[in-house]
Amino acid sequence: MAKTELAVAELIWNMIARKTGNVGKVDFFPQKPAFPFGEGFPGREEAEQPLERAIPETQGISSARIAAFLKDLALHESIDIHQIMLVRNGKVICECGFAPYPAGMWHASYSMCKSITGMAIGMLIAEGKLKLGDKVIDVFHTRKNLFNIFRLKDVTVENLLDMTSCVSFNETGIVSGNDWVRGYLESGLAGVPGRDFEYNSMNTYMLSAMITEITGESLMEYLRPRLWEPMGIRRIFWETCPKGITKGGWGLFICPEDAAKLGMLYLQNGNWKGDQLVPEEWVRTSSTLHMETPSEMSSHGYGYQMWMGGREGSFNYNGMLGQDVLAYRDLNMVVVTNAGSKELFQNCVLLGIVKKYFEGDYNPPSRLPDDLRSQIMLQHVIEEMEGRRTGLPVIEKGGWEKRKAVYIRSTLRQNRIHYLDGKTYEMEEKHVGLMPLMMQVFHNNFTDGIGKIGFTAAGNRLFIHLFEGEEEISLEIGFVKAAAANVSFHGDIYRL
Repeated sequence: MAKTELAVAELIWNMIARKTGNVGKVDFFPQKPAFPFGEGFPGREEAEQPLERAIPETQGISSARIAAFLKDLALHESIDIHQIMLVRNGKVICECGFAPYPAGMWHASYSMCKSITGMAIGMLIAEGKLKLGDKVIDVFHTRKNLFNIFRLKDVTVENLLDMTSCVSFNETGIVSGNDWVRGYLESGLAGVPGRDFEYNSMNTYMLSAMITEITGESLMEYLRPRLWEPMGIRRIFWETCPKGITKGGWGLFICPEDAAKLGMLYLQNGNWKGDQLVPEEWVRTSSTLHMETPSEMSSHGYGYQMWMGGREGSFNYNGMLGQDVLAYRDLNMVVVTNAGSKELFQNCVLLGIVKKYFEGDYNPPSRLPDDLRSQIMLQHVIEEMEGRRTGLPVIEKGGWEKRKAVYIRSTLRQNRIHYLDGKTYEMEEKHVGLMPLMMQVFHNNFTDGIGKIGFTAAGNRLFIHLFEGEEEISLEIGFVKAAAANVSFHGDIYRL
């Protein structure tokens, strides 16, 4: 444990001292590919088992209500909404990407994927290879010693599932070294297992490690024939730790439509097109309240690797910064959100808006009369949010600092492009990089610091060149609307 605390302290000190490069203690290796646009992006037509699309009124939801919902989300700058998908009765009634984020692209899920790890554990239990009462140290019996037998003797699989293990090796441990299982097993306790709720992503990582320990397969490999292939989920990527274990509690990139399918799977009690993929009993057990939680996290409590919702029988696969799959049993409805907010848990502005429109005393009918005027209005709102309607305000998002959108007259723009063309500037300080600090830590991909910034022009287009370490990142500057490109961070590909 002292080793972990020392590594964390050293990381913080290096950041304060503005040192660049890999300041963690974990070996880095590139693994994340680019999103597969070439498969027919946004891919609905070519994707396996696409969900049926329907007009909102045919499923009992007003188009005007959805339009107001989208506008409400866009108006809250702190939310920084990226994508929304609404599904009722198994049919997509709304999908929207908020410019400059395109609809249908995969997105970092953060802790939302914990619920998928929980599904895999339910499958493993149904196969008779694991029990809720099994001790963690018994599963990893080859790593037993006198110290962890004494310290972790009471920690069970169930304690990992409901976040009551109280093991002190938490998210900060991922910077301490390559062997996270060892770090977990050698840690002490910060409370009483089974009694005290302590949210810890390493509990979920250990569940993933258990699957590998028992089956010899990674979590991704284990789920391929049991979940991904039966549900037609193809464009998906899950990071591994340096030991090749799927991270489990974070690191998954998944498309909104596939995330919606996983919400629907639980609304259908684990059944997908006649195949029982997740045991019905496990669906019921995992989506039942097991632990009360701190009010700043949630007002509804926690089940097994998922949060309870505000409506009767509802539940939520929740990830930080606004990655959510909200499932409402009584409405037979799923709401998927992707965002870049600064919020971490359920009690947040984003989900407050979702609750405003779809919780409380809201009880829609099975069908509403056709409302062509509202449907046209909704389509216009979606086009506005996606930046496809000309003459509409541009919502600027992202970057180091949010600023209001500014329109530059064509002649002034040309003058500025001409002035910057061919110029290169040396940075006095080189500790700032493109990848946000939180992503650097979670993806073990630390910045080299931007050393130089250059500009080149091509007609009325301007490109910025960022020289970070040995890499040159070239991006087009969007004057009227955002310009996107794939960017490599030490070999990991992200869309900017």
